[in-house]
Amino acid sequence: MATVTFKNDIVCNLAGNEVNVGDVAPEVTVVNCDPMLQDEKVGGEGKVQLVIAVPSLDTGVCDAETRRFNQEAAGLDGVEVVTVSMDLPFAAARWCGAAGIDNIKVCSDFRNKDFGNAYGVLLADGPLAGVLARVIFVVGKDGKVSYKQVVPEITQEPNYEEAIEAAKEATSK
Repeated sequence: MATVTFKNDIVCNLAGNEVNVGDVAPEVTVVNCDPMLQDEKVGGEGKVQLVIAVPSLDTGVCDAETRRFNQEAAGLDGVEVVTVSMDLPFAAARWCGAAGIDNIKVCSDFRNKDFGNAYGVLLADGPLAGVLARVIFVVGKDGKVSYKQVVPEITQEPNYEEAIEAAKEATSK
């Protein structure tokens, strides 16, 4: 079972089916926050997706990460950027409006935790049990995962440049 840390000293196990580079990305349904409460597919074939799992938009690190990917998405032709959290769609929609998020899809996995379980990124224990770990996937047009970044410490930001480059590379395949 994969693990991450919280505040550098609490080890949190990740629940669900671990998905790695080369695996077929599970196609799951999450809830899009804009338009409100509409189903959104993550994974599957036919398009390149940069899928970003975050614990909650209402934290400093997730806020900064989502804003950064929103900015970067403007230059990612042919890439659908989707951020998934456990936030309620109403709260996420309010946050997106206040933050000016308009280049990415912001979705919630609150209903059934299908995304968290299917991708193996759901925190199983610790003080944040039930939310998503900070993980980034690139899913190619063939429906396979071509890149995965698990941020080992939940309170740290990911390697943006590496993830953006992986998404760009996936569009050329």
